[in-house]
Amino acid sequence: QVQLVESGGGLVQAGGSLGLSCAASVNIFSINAMGWYRQAPGKQRELVAFITSGGNTNYADSVKGRFTISRDNAKNTLYLQMNSLKPEDTAVYYCNLIRASGEVYWGKGTLVTVSS
Repeated sequence: QVQLVESGGGLVQAGGSLGLSCAASVNIFSINAMGWYRQAPGKQRELVAFITSGGNTNYADSVKGRFTISRDNAKNTLYLQMNSLKPEDTAVYYCNLIRASGEVYWGKGTLVTVSS
C-alpha cells in the first residue's frame, strides 16, 4: 500500500511563497510520474504540475513561471515551490503518484490559502 503525506500548506499573503512536500512510503526512483493537483472550493480538481521518472516536467498555464516541481529520489519526496502566489491559488493541494502498472495513489491534501 502506497501512502503519500503532504505538508507545507498554510496561510500566505498575495505575492508570497510557500513550499509543499509530499513524502512517499515507497521508493520513487522508478515511479512513472508524480504530480501535484489542486481543488478550490466549488471547483473540480485540476492538474498543477507533474514530473516523470526521467525528470521531464509539465505545468498548468496558470502557474508557469511561478511554480516549480521537483523530486528527491533519495528522500522519496516530491516538492512544489510556489512563488508569487495569488488569491486564485487558494485550494487544497494533493500529491499524486502513478506507477508503471497504472495504479494511481493520492495523498489527503494540504490547504493553501492566499490572502489579498
